[in-house]
Amino acid sequence: MTTVVASLGGFLFGFDMAVVSGILPFVRVQFALTAFQEGWFVSSALAGCIVGVIISGNLSDRLGRKKLLYMSALLFLLAALGCAFLPELSWVIAARITGGVAVGIASSIVPLYLSEIAPDDKRGRLVTYYQLAVTIGILVAYCSNAQLLSYAEAHKADTGGGLIHFLFVQDVWRGMFGLGMLPAALFLLGLLWVPESPRWLLQRGRTNEKEGYAPLFAPAMRRALLIGILLPLFSQFSGINAIIYYGPTILNNAGITLSNSFISQIIFGAANVFFTIFAIWKVDSLGRRPLYLWGTAGATVSLIMTGFCFYTGATGIALLCCVLAFLAFFAFSIGPLKFVIAAEIFPDNIRARALSLSIMVMWVSDTIVGQLTPVLLRNLGTAQTFWFFAAFCLCAFIAVYRLLPETKGQSFEQIEQYWKNSAKQTA
Repeated sequence: MTTVVASLGGFLFGFDMAVVSGILPFVRVQFALTAFQEGWFVSSALAGCIVGVIISGNLSDRLGRKKLLYMSALLFLLAALGCAFLPELSWVIAARITGGVAVGIASSIVPLYLSEIAPDDKRGRLVTYYQLAVTIGILVAYCSNAQLLSYAEAHKADTGGGLIHFLFVQDVWRGMFGLGMLPAALFLLGLLWVPESPRWLLQRGRTNEKEGYAPLFAPAMRRALLIGILLPLFSQFSGINAIIYYGPTILNNAGITLSNSFISQIIFGAANVFFTIFAIWKVDSLGRRPLYLWGTAGATVSLIMTGFCFYTGATGIALLCCVLAFLAFFAFSIGPLKFVIAAEIFPDNIRARALSLSIMVMWVSDTIVGQLTPVLLRNLGTAQTFWFFAAFCLCAFIAVYRLLPETKGQSFEQIEQYWKNSAKQTA
């Protein structure tokens, strides 16, 4: 139950990240957005994520993991309220930034917390539940967007006013945002029964925690730090957000109607959930390294083929199959394993700050991708944009092959000793 409640932070992360894909076409028309404004509307939340991650490491070491989870839940609730009811676009963007801070905190603290309550032989599985919650949040956002779009189209001739008409017909995009209030309230209430991290309690009894970030740059930790930076960077430049944020736009440009593109995204979301379950099943038996290598190789090929479909105009079943293949490879490797690995490769005294730095790299990269994707789509073309992302997946394969050791079943202390031994061998 502790894992389920904590993972609601991941659910809200996924919901907040994906719900904007259905909102974007409506906001673009209503506020006549330029390409730059469209990118800022998407990436404004990601800017908030960076702030959330920056503050989460030190605050969680000082105040505890649980208080940071409370803060995240409250900010999620306020952001959903603001996006649903604030009238001006600038205020909606301010609410998006608030939600981004909540996502940033959750994306750092939830996997950290789960890794610290987990037995060594189940750590990969428990941390991957966080990514599963993210994918379920994405799927729920796609389904709710499709249902609300259907409801709005069925009632657009209604002349009655009222709150329901405003949220779910007149400005249906506000209703899409507003549904996030429900899981945010559940997250806030569920935290009443969640205990504090035992490793944080132990750490408070044996260290004053005033080391700062200096231990991260010690020789023994340099390779771990490099892994912690590269994996989240490559994850965001893999192309996943081009599909999540701009899926309806991309599919609509390929000749698939808006309503059908929403249905296609539901299929994408279901595939994402299914193959993340595969990662939960195999991450503690097959190991992190094999899953990552197969996943990055498959994602590279899938993205090349996706770009080829757009280049040749094959935008029917072939395109959907290529995108589904990419999502499958991403969902059992690149997506969840960056959290698993970043949450276990650092020792207790610097884990929170190291993980916050790793996740900050993820959100900085995400912000860049959110701002860059519409520009790439309009200037390079859809096919070339997907080939651009394929190149980063290939780089991820090379980095994992050269740098990443296997950590399945090992205690935090054994992993720490591995880095120390490796540093001595290379000295």
